[in-house]
Amino acid sequence: MDGYAGKMAFVDLTKGKVTIKPTPEDLKRLYLGGRGFGARIVSDRVDPKTDALSPENVIVFAAGPLTGTGIPLGSRYEVTTKAPLNDTLTSANSGGVFGWKMKKAGFDAVVISGRSPKPVFLFLNEGTAEVRDGTQYWGMRTSETTAALKRDLEDKNVRVACIGPAGEKKSRLACIINEEHRAAGRGGTGAVLGSKNVKALAATGDLPIKPADEEKLNAVKERVRKKIEENGIEKALHSYGTAVLINIINENGVLPTRNFQRGYFPQAEKISGETMAQTILTKPKGCYACIVQCGRVTKAGDEEGEGPEYEPDWAFGADCGIDDLPAIARANYRCNDLGLDAIGTATAIACAMEMTEKGYLDNGIGFGDTEKMLKLVEDIGYRRLLGAELADGSFRFAVKHGHPELSMSVKKQDLPAYDPRGIQGYGLAVATSVRGGDHVYGYMISPEILGAPEKLDPYTSEGKDQWVKTFQDLTASIDASGMCLFTSFALGADDYADLIAATTGMAMTAPDLLQIGERIWNLQKLFNLKVGYTKADDTLPDRLLKEPLQDGAPKGRVWERQPLLDNYYTVRGWDSEGRPTPEKLKELGLM
Repeated sequence: MDGYAGKMAFVDLTKGKVTIKPTPEDLKRLYLGGRGFGARIVSDRVDPKTDALSPENVIVFAAGPLTGTGIPLGSRYEVTTKAPLNDTLTSANSGGVFGWKMKKAGFDAVVISGRSPKPVFLFLNEGTAEVRDGTQYWGMRTSETTAALKRDLEDKNVRVACIGPAGEKKSRLACIINEEHRAAGRGGTGAVLGSKNVKALAATGDLPIKPADEEKLNAVKERVRKKIEENGIEKALHSYGTAVLINIINENGVLPTRNFQRGYFPQAEKISGETMAQTILTKPKGCYACIVQCGRVTKAGDEEGEGPEYEPDWAFGADCGIDDLPAIARANYRCNDLGLDAIGTATAIACAMEMTEKGYLDNGIGFGDTEKMLKLVEDIGYRRLLGAELADGSFRFAVKHGHPELSMSVKKQDLPAYDPRGIQGYGLAVATSVRGGDHVYGYMISPEILGAPEKLDPYTSEGKDQWVKTFQDLTASIDASGMCLFTSFALGADDYADLIAATTGMAMTAPDLLQIGERIWNLQKLFNLKVGYTKADDTLPDRLLKEPLQDGAPKGRVWERQPLLDNYYTVRGWDSEGRPTPEKLKELGLM
């Protein structure tokens, strides 16, 4: 009666043993669930110097206390591990239905360690967890795997999270796909499953998920439902999906184009969410308990699928110099089916395009080459030809070819779809992100571009240190709760705290919630420091520090690292080198 399923499954693949334990009360109280559970468990069980693709790495699937409770947009689960892409303690968040079904199967978390001698899948059902032979599914794409497991398990209600060929081949761009189209996308999570010979997790069951105070929860649900329904950004997401941002970001002069060479794409309208709605959109779609339905079911020629969301739309579009929306959609479908991170795959291709343009790469690929781009996605998924080199991301590719400056990455993970030169606070959030190049660990686009919860001047650094810290901490706690990050356009920390209090029975205020997020953030930071990351890594690619934007209102601007970075360290309670102080760690209960 606290929103939790109440159990965790610990799977030792080397021994072929599954141990089921109660979900610890102190873990709930200090880390909530989701990303919090994963960060604590991985930090406790993995030496930061461990090879991410070795049996010694651990990967955690964890839902939050609000996942599956019927709270609007309460559908999320988190995959946490040491990232093969960049060795950070990373997490990848996904929606759909799998997180809810994992809890209905009886589990708040599944902790996987070791390595199986042969391909397997995990079957979660009504409080039991089994390791089953998965040999017959090895080699399948994600859609094939999902269909085959549903057929073989003879359960139409089973939900599947699986890897495709990219994960099997241990591509550092490999992700985990659930319900064929939802991705736990960044850092190489799929490669970790592939290294352990785990093809999939299949979850089914109908165990109850009961809140502590159902009457109180229903009242808070109605309050947050009303806020979400009345919020203008949420309405735009329903009408045009996340790709509604294409025109907005382009008009602000910060839509990265041709591998971040410019911040404006003249053909942006052709790939916009508005154009998608008029051309290839079949219907909107939402995750479990979603009242926004920002997902896009689309049809491109004779191919159907979901997406593209804003990020792959930009990455295969403006960043690759391509304005063919159906081709972008087909590239996105392929990423989902192969089990590839659709951001990292496209940005790696964009890096190769600029290398070709500058004469650094023979037999490469030029900007705007749609057909070669589509083929290259397949080659990346199967590690073939040029795709074999790009399968580990742009950083390793650019270093190998002698031009690391052309990898638009932070801590070896490629940047997403916003140019920090024209958004100073966002630049700080990206530079300091504990999982590398990233936007969802502190979405400063919300106040600096979209004006939520208030409009900030994107060109100034003043006050951005505190804003970034707050957004990073709040996001960590939202990821731990099981809620969709998009709710933060409409909701505040007090809303999440009230939802958690009613669901779990724990006393929870907005400051309590933010401290949980801060604890998670600092735990990930400590791990990364032990890996070897330093202050020198809290930065952006040289291009964004030295080459001014050329178009629109932010013309002439670069990202200004100082004094932003030092001020941020001070606000965080870290020393001048970006290390949490003993006082801060004691305050958070981390020492």
